[in-house]
Amino acid sequence: MSPDHELRTRLAGGLLALLASLPLQACADTAEIMIRDYKYQPAELTVPVGTTVKWINDEKRVSHSILFTGPDGFESERIFPGESWERHFDRPGSYPFSCGPHPEMHGVITVSE
Repeated sequence: MSPDHELRTRLAGGLLALLASLPLQACADTAEIMIRDYKYQPAELTVPVGTTVKWINDEKRVSHSILFTGPDGFESERIFPGESWERHFDRPGSYPFSCGPHPEMHGVITVSE
């Protein structure tokens, strides 16, 4: 085996090992919103079509929900501390949301093509 071929083989093996060590989330079409201090963080998020958004309740004692307004509006079940809820977005548009029990909490998901 030539030294050049051996070097390319070792580099390719190192690259494969590096890719295998990356967390799956780095390749997933999932975005996260933390619920902390009675706020959605981030409150505004832009994602491409096909993304799943995951809301995670990082509060210590308070439950929240995700309430979508508009013609196709609905409310998620209550999310208790340490729990999460997900929604898949398959159409472009603007999706404003708030918290059912805490209407002062609000945010918006913008889905782009």
